[in-house]
Amino acid sequence: MSDIGDPPATRTAPLVSTRAATSIVIADMVGVGVFTSLGFQVTDITSGFTLLLLWFVGGVVALCGAFSYAELAAMFPRSSGEYNFLTRAYGPAFGFMAGWLSATVGFATPVALAAMAFGQYAQAILPGTPPLPLGLAVVWGVTAIRLVGGRHGDAIQVGFTLLKLALIVLFIVAGFAGGGGGSTDFAPSAADPGQIFSASFAVSLVFVMYAYTGWNAATYIVGDLADPPRSLPRALFVGTGVVLVLYVALNAVFLYTTPTAELAGQIEVALISGRHVFGEAGGRLVGILICLGLIPTISAMMWIGPSVTVAMGEDAPLLRMFARRARTGVPVAATLLQAVVASLLLLTRSFEAVLEFIQFSLILCSFLTVLGVIRLRITRPDLPRPVRAWGYPVTPLIFLGVTLFMLVHLVASRPLQSLAGFLLMLAGLLLFVVADGLARRRDRTPMR
Repeated sequence: MSDIGDPPATRTAPLVSTRAATSIVIADMVGVGVFTSLGFQVTDITSGFTLLLLWFVGGVVALCGAFSYAELAAMFPRSSGEYNFLTRAYGPAFGFMAGWLSATVGFATPVALAAMAFGQYAQAILPGTPPLPLGLAVVWGVTAIRLVGGRHGDAIQVGFTLLKLALIVLFIVAGFAGGGGGSTDFAPSAADPGQIFSASFAVSLVFVMYAYTGWNAATYIVGDLADPPRSLPRALFVGTGVVLVLYVALNAVFLYTTPTAELAGQIEVALISGRHVFGEAGGRLVGILICLGLIPTISAMMWIGPSVTVAMGEDAPLLRMFARRARTGVPVAATLLQAVVASLLLLTRSFEAVLEFIQFSLILCSFLTVLGVIRLRITRPDLPRPVRAWGYPVTPLIFLGVTLFMLVHLVASRPLQSLAGFLLMLAGLLLFVVADGLARRRDRTPMR
């Protein structure tokens, strides 16, 4: 294999603005999680103050991760995320393992999940239409836009993200302006410490962190940014900060407008709250809001996901075809591969099962990446660091502690799925050994 981790000699992708990178972070984070999680949290946590603190803590942990990722991405400004970072911190085998995970199911699975959710919520606009064709249509519609490339994709991504933010802000304002129908008290009380340090708070934090997934999205396209040391931290911090505020405000609206007895154990929290805010038409309006909001989410993942396959194609001769770009700079083969895998997951209805067993792998890759910041500070203090992790070493340790807790929780609650995810990572290591062996054998073969 070639010198893995080194960026290509010339830039072939169009430059991505800071505004577009920020919109990718926001769009990738705000999916369906924030609209569905609260119903399970209120069953064990009764304090409004503690519930909002839960979402605030999740955002702070995401910011801690963003600080560390910004340092690595500015040091090694090559698009591909963990594939690049783990290669630099631990060696090409670990990088290939992370890249294999991302290139196969790491992005295609959440794309399929978001597409199916789009199909379900789109029935508010097109009642009676099966969700599967709608899900496939949005995947390939977004793929077609991505293949056009250039500033069209940039403008569409930013435009849909702004629309998404506007609709969410409208819902928040309408919720608070309409008067509270909920029974939740947001003032802190003497009972809060007991709930904050309870097992229920810790378990709920796992699901909150899932809702914040995507805070590192801009690192996957850092090589396409005009000025990574300046624009990448802005995209990560502003994007994550905006989502933190939105998540706390959204959950406050859900609790303010709706009695907790109606929310407890329910998945469609936003739809229930929407009926209290907008009346009987509220469910339909919220369905449209979520449906429109999922388009930039799918677009963001279809944008950043192929960058991993491109980087692997640049390094591994066997994957060279995926490194090729069109004149517009779009990696056509890598983009089509992700769209095809997402479509297959949709058609086989296997994306939910795949999502369960890749959670452990994806969280472990993030854990190793942030740990790599500490490792490189110790082993390579001489490397230039245009951006340094704010609050080091406290912020990385906060992220590592929470992430380690999540890994332990997953192993304890879903041992078979966690084992399957671990085996998937081992398969990536095995493929690296095979590919590396073939490359070395080719290099040793004399020219005839």
